Amino acid sequence: MNNLNDVLKTLAADIEETENLLRGLDESDWSRHTPAPGWTVTDQVAHLTFIFRLAKTAAADPDTFRGIAAKAAENFDGAVNAALQQFNGLPPAELLARFRSEGDASVEALAAVPAQSVVPWLVNPLPPAVLASAGIMELFGHGQDIADALGVRREPGESLRHLAQFAVLTRDFGYLARGLTPPQEPFRFELTTPAGEVLEFGPEDAAQKITGPVHDFCLLVTRRRHRDDLALTATGEEADRWLDIAQAYRGPAGEGRTPGQFADPCCD
Repeated sequence: MNNLNDVLKTLAADIEETENLLRGLDESDWSRHTPAPGWTVTDQVAHLTFIFRLAKTAAADPDTFRGIAAKAAENFDGAVNAALQQFNGLPPAELLARFRSEGDASVEALAAVPAQSVVPWLVNPLPPAVLASAGIMELFGHGQDIADALGVRREPGESLRHLAQFAVLTRDFGYLARGLTPPQEPFRFELTTPAGEVLEFGPEDAAQKITGPVHDFCLLVTRRRHRDDLALTATGEEADRWLDIAQAYRGPAGEGRTPGQFADPCCD
């Protein structure tokens, strides 16, 4: 996994970028519907705020977090809805301030975790760099929903590198979310950054291979664009199947996005 300091630096920058995207919006903008069915911009920010509070608590107060996680395990959807209700009733300015403070606090708490330690999380304990990468994934996906609702094009940055590696680590989530058995066979990933660098993961001789722009890859694994609108290529039957089910997060896959849903696929 990437160096913790590098991941946290990127996470902090992504938090600031998201805050800048939201700052100065009219109250009506906060009520805009996003591509996620039933979720407004406010709901997206409330969700992110809750996720950062969870990460902060997991890193700084593991015992309290375990109690929260146990309740969430009993009713995952109920826990998500309760989290939304906890924050989405706040006035926009207060919600934005809470988002920033919880985000910053999560970065500080993860930075304070002793080296070689793990942080409890919803399914398994995670190294702090992996949990921070999960935060980058959440910001990328929900931030894309917000940007789409506002008609804003985001410039891909350093977060793509960390999110791509996280998605490779979580390759099997799409199978598990659908009750499928993940293949034992490793995949090869060759993903090109906007600067032309090729990020390589997995054995060079793997029969199953995914290639294409890393930005497209990140949009795929967060299910913010349909594979038909992305310049990703699969070699091998299992790799092709994976492009249909890829997701870098636990839990239900959600509805995803439909082909041609967006006039500007944001990936050219």
